[in-house]
Amino acid sequence: KTRPFGLAGAHWWDPPVMEPAAKKAKTDDGTGPQEAEQGKPSDEPHEQKEAEEPRELEEDAPAKKSKAIQNPVLFHTEDTTLNCMTSTFGKIMMPLTDGGLQYLLAGARANVGLKSGRYMFEAKLLEVLNPAEDSAARQRTSVPRNLLRVGVSTAGSSLFLGEAGDGIGFDMDGSLMYNKKAEQATPGFTTGDVVALLLNLDDTSPNANTVSLFKNGERASLPKELPEILRGKALFPTLTFKNVTISYNFGPTPIMPLRFTCRMVQDASVNDATASTSNESERSEVLFPTCLPDEGTFDWLDMFLEENPHYTELSDRAILSWAERSGLIRPKSKIEHANFLSGAAQELVGQRSSNDKPEMGFGIAMMDDGSVRRVLHAVAPLQRRNYVVMEVKSNLLKEERKDILSKWSASGFKRTAAVMMGEPPAALAARCQDLKLKAKQVVADAAFSAKKAEEQKKKIIEKQQREVERQRKRAEKAAKLAAAEKAHGQQGESEKKEGDEADEELKDSGDEEDETMKDQEEPPKVELTEEEKSRPFRKTPLPDLGAYILSTSFTKFSIPQQEEGFDEVRFDWSKGNDCQEYLKQWVRNRKLTTRIEDLQPSDWFSSKWKEWQKTLQAWHAKQSQHKQIMAKKAAEQQAKVAAKEAKNKAKEEAAAKEAKDKTVAEQQPVAQEEPKVEGENSEKKEGQEQSAEAGNANGEHKQEGEMAVEQKKLAEEDGEQDEPAVDFENLDVFGVENILDIGGSEPLFSAFGFEDWQMMSLRFELHLLAHAFRRDVNDPDRLGIPLEHLPFYYNKYFKKALNTKFYGVENPRELLEYVRDTVMAIGNNQVVEAQLPDDMESLGIFVMLTEESRRERMRRIDLGDDSARLKLSQPQVAVPSPVQGIRPGLPLVSAMRPAAAMVASALRPPIATQWQRPAAAATQAFSANGVLPGTFRPMATLAAAPARPFQPAWRPFSR
Repeated sequence: KTRPFGLAGAHWWDPPVMEPAAKKAKTDDGTGPQEAEQGKPSDEPHEQKEAEEPRELEEDAPAKKSKAIQNPVLFHTEDTTLNCMTSTFGKIMMPLTDGGLQYLLAGARANVGLKSGRYMFEAKLLEVLNPAEDSAARQRTSVPRNLLRVGVSTAGSSLFLGEAGDGIGFDMDGSLMYNKKAEQATPGFTTGDVVALLLNLDDTSPNANTVSLFKNGERASLPKELPEILRGKALFPTLTFKNVTISYNFGPTPIMPLRFTCRMVQDASVNDATASTSNESERSEVLFPTCLPDEGTFDWLDMFLEENPHYTELSDRAILSWAERSGLIRPKSKIEHANFLSGAAQELVGQRSSNDKPEMGFGIAMMDDGSVRRVLHAVAPLQRRNYVVMEVKSNLLKEERKDILSKWSASGFKRTAAVMMGEPPAALAARCQDLKLKAKQVVADAAFSAKKAEEQKKKIIEKQQREVERQRKRAEKAAKLAAAEKAHGQQGESEKKEGDEADEELKDSGDEEDETMKDQEEPPKVELTEEEKSRPFRKTPLPDLGAYILSTSFTKFSIPQQEEGFDEVRFDWSKGNDCQEYLKQWVRNRKLTTRIEDLQPSDWFSSKWKEWQKTLQAWHAKQSQHKQIMAKKAAEQQAKVAAKEAKNKAKEEAAAKEAKDKTVAEQQPVAQEEPKVEGENSEKKEGQEQSAEAGNANGEHKQEGEMAVEQKKLAEEDGEQDEPAVDFENLDVFGVENILDIGGSEPLFSAFGFEDWQMMSLRFELHLLAHAFRRDVNDPDRLGIPLEHLPFYYNKYFKKALNTKFYGVENPRELLEYVRDTVMAIGNNQVVEAQLPDDMESLGIFVMLTEESRRERMRRIDLGDDSARLKLSQPQVAVPSPVQGIRPGLPLVSAMRPAAAMVASALRPPIATQWQRPAAAATQAFSANGVLPGTFRPMATLAAAPARPFQPAWRPFSR
């Protein structure tokens, strides 16, 4: 037989089947079945068989038995793509090739479909267009620059032949396309060629259910069998093209007659054909759906298009899908493919893309900059078809609705606004529930597969380990049996038998474990929770509107009115008043959870912030000045005491010397005096020694008393010059009238350290932020800053990050516990509210609150409560490099002069407790060393004398 279908039951679109070796050898030898069995050569040479042309099985068409169809065969506008332009006469068709449309496929399906019989239609390639293209487009598409496919497809299917299983067609490069698979079937065709596609659905024909291609009247391909899915259905002539101009001919007379007569589609019998209806005679409608974001918007659209296939979607989503189906390559992240992500992953993706305005990302300028959208919106009113303009944000904003409506004012379309707010219909709710269940099942299946893969991996490793252990035991048994056989013959046989039994037991246990690996259980079936069932809408992988777009526009959302230019405003879900109330409540709720992305700090905030910086700088200077005065007084007092002690010591030494000289003089005997009795001399000597000791003791007590009196007198003299000292520890903090002088020129913040200054600054910043937000927003529905958005607004106002780790806490909620005397998070929505008014005359209250908090913290620490300690990260102080030029072996000597070191230590507190004062540019940050960006720079204290390197007494030896 000449029918080119190979083995029975095999199809060209199936994977190739390998022939048996015997049959392949038989075929290669050119022998028939009987000759192969008998070993006889074939009567005809193999070369002669190859030279024979296949006999044409198609015969002339029989005479007409029934009436032909009366309606003209043509392309309805709704059955073509938006970039497809059809001439009013001449049957010529070409695509638009401007603004990025040159990268998109065009498609058209005829209005008459064939159910039976044998018919043909023709197409001629008139021109190949070469529009300007981006240089990067060649690497961004898998489809050639010029393309023409001729074939058939089912009603309502894709207009792009070969994309799915509902259409089949021949490409100009010679391949037969079906379901994204290609088979080389023809030599191809080019400009000027007339190709005819013959569809044979005649069950009596030897080529029944086949499709063939003829070029310039000659057969260009063998009959190709139709896939099973296309059999028994009405098949409509379809053209898919790109950057070419073509003419089509549905008959009744062919341009290039075939070797046999074949009726054309226009001459088809009414029994063999079916015609699709068109609504072009009626007034076309352009529909503007008005839906709230993330409330079933695009789920409703998908369901609407399934029920109304004659409507064309106008949206960025449709353009993106069209471009991908046209072969443009768009790198996608795994997040976009996963329809089960939620939380932070969805928020991250939503910042750059959304369902309303998806990110194109093709790398082609005219595709990514919106040029295609502008061209399509300009062309759409010129084509008579029904549209659905899906613009989520624009359809909710009055000004943008007016702009869109103005493009359709003179087109004659019926402009309808469909408002869908409130409780969705049962069909849509059921669809959303089904999609939620499928998405949840996908997550469960993925987790199950990952778990099984991990278990499989572990079992394989265990199996390998068992095999290694088995080999080791076998080797040990073999060695043991060999030794036993050598020593005892029969006993070795019994041991060998026992070893084989033990090895079989080991093998069986391992094999049983391996068998369990083969029985894989099915993934668990998931169900929706009650909470998930209670929500009528599902959460899609991408939000309908991006976070920034939503936050800057939702307060201006409104319901369309007929006065805006609509011919009709209908409410599909709820009544008009109910929709109005639903929208108002939705906006109120959204205000409590949505950030204001375009919020800008006011002049009031800037003035208050500058005033605080100036005041804070003065307070730091005051504390530094007080510390210097106290250090100076301490140094002077120490110097006076040291001088007094030196003076007293000199007096003591002089008195001791005088007493000693006197004692020596009294003890020396006169030379002329006669000697006395020994007993009398000894008694006299002892008496003199006792008198001397008593004198010395009295002198010492006298000197100590004099020193104490002098010190007391010195202190009294100093006290007369200074003001009375203040009991700082027992001072009533909130009763202080002047925080800069609580007595003795001492400020209330004299004991502040690094932690206290930071906490006071935090108090004022959060206080100012809460009041500035309320003033700048000026919205009664926004009571304050939501706690979860506190870091965002802090960064927007102060131009620095709110790093909770710097304060030793994990989140803003814990941070507010430190300053709950100034700001608090209140209500169910946890809104940050200030506890102090915004019109205070003095900022001293922040010093008082911080001092009171410091005292309470110190009391708790003194009682042993270590949890009261603040865990702030202090700025790192740069350590100077070691002095260069030190002689090896010598100890490291300080490079500072002793006098300078003594003065510096007397006037400056240790570095660990030293505080800093604010910089002139308060918004600048510390260096990037992990420290919280702050508004301070190191305090300008009395500088030490410049360091002088140690000068060795030796000179290096040089040659």
